[in-house]
Amino acid sequence: MAAKSVKLSELKPKAGSRRKRMRLGSGISAGRGKTCGKGTKGQKSRSGVAISGFEGGRTPLVRKLPKRGFRNTAFQTEYQVVCLDRLAKVFNNQTEVDLDALRVHGLVKGRLPVKILGDGELKKPLKIKVHAFSKSAQEKIKKAGGTVEVLTVKKEAAAK
Repeated sequence: MAAKSVKLSELKPKAGSRRKRMRLGSGISAGRGKTCGKGTKGQKSRSGVAISGFEGGRTPLVRKLPKRGFRNTAFQTEYQVVCLDRLAKVFNNQTEVDLDALRVHGLVKGRLPVKILGDGELKKPLKIKVHAFSKSAQEKIKKAGGTVEVLTVKKEAAAK
C-alpha cells in the first residue's frame, strides 16, 4: 500500500488547538468595544499599567517590618557546585581533575570559584584541584585513595 503524500498547502493545526484572537475595540456589537473589558476610568484601565506592591498609598508592609540579623551579601563568596557522583561519571578514564577539565566537560561555566560537594560515591582515586570542598567530599575522596588540593580564590572572580 502506497503512503499518502502530504502537501504543504494542506497542513492544518489540530482542531481546537488554536483559538481566535479577541479583537478589542471593534464596536459595541462585537461585545468588546468602547472600554474593551477594562471597566471605566482609573489607573488600571490605562495602557502600560504595572502595579505591584502598591497598597493604596499607605506605607507598604515590607517597609514597616523590621530588618533583622546580619546579611553579608556584599562580601560573600558565591561558588559553582559540583557533586562527587558527577565527577565519578565524567572522569572515569582520568586521574586529574582541575578547573580546565571541569570547563571542558561542561560541569562549570564562567569564572566563579568551584566547590565540590559530597553527594554520591567515588570508587576511583582522583587528584582534584578546586577552590573549596565540603567535609564529606574530602573524606570520600581520601577514602577512595585520591588527593585534595585547595586553590586560592581571587577576589575579582568571587565578586558578582
